[in-house]
Amino acid sequence: MSTALVEEREPGRLERTAIGGVLVREIINFSSYWRSTTFSSTVEPTIYLLAFGFGFGSLVAVVGGYDYIDFVATGTVATAVLFSSIFPAMFGTFIKYKFQHTYDAILAAPVDTEELVTGEALWLAMRAAVYGCAPLLVGLIFGLEPSWGMLAVPVINFVAGYGWACTGVAIAGWLKGIENFNYVTSAVITPLFLVAGTFFPLTGLPGWVQALSQLNPLFHCVQLVRHAAFGWEGWADVWNFAFLIIFGLLMWRVAIAAMERKLID
Repeated sequence: MSTALVEEREPGRLERTAIGGVLVREIINFSSYWRSTTFSSTVEPTIYLLAFGFGFGSLVAVVGGYDYIDFVATGTVATAVLFSSIFPAMFGTFIKYKFQHTYDAILAAPVDTEELVTGEALWLAMRAAVYGCAPLLVGLIFGLEPSWGMLAVPVINFVAGYGWACTGVAIAGWLKGIENFNYVTSAVITPLFLVAGTFFPLTGLPGWVQALSQLNPLFHCVQLVRHAAFGWEGWADVWNFAFLIIFGLLMWRVAIAAMERKLID
């Protein structure tokens, strides 16, 4: 093999090795605290499901043509994905670069910022893909009818989780102090969480709110999961999935820019 060909292939090989190295590090580190993380990431959305499903479900039997417990079970999947991706990314990233200086050590190896962000986001997306299925499994226990479309839910969770993980990394990179996360949580994440069609259909809200919901990634995740369970809706779901991909790619670049600002002098 010629030297030119080796030099041409070398960058790609190193990039794959670097991202893989970041993933392996996260997996090994995760093995030391997986119990508490799994507990919080699965139990909290499940509590939402049981509280809203059986609480409001005792007052409202059918919503949007679905049994209310089924409506909430499919919607809470997106909530689990959100909680298990953006918050670990926000707090974990900030602590690693600000206090533990973990990223300084990683970047001392043949790893650049893009590979570091990509590896971190991929790992959190994989976790979200798994944890996001917990409410769906609980829903199946309480009577949600299984369908073949549900096999696509982990893929939906992964794509949505990647975008939210990158968003969390970007927030950690742009904000100066960890106390500033409260502003983002209260002014951004909570409204997106409430106006996503998780616990109630958006058709009863003002038209401008319904229009703005098209810019809410969580809304598109809810729609995809719900349609996966109850029946696909053609081009509408193509748009929902395309939006999540665009969201993930956009926030990936924003996260890289934010971390380069913090880590590279």
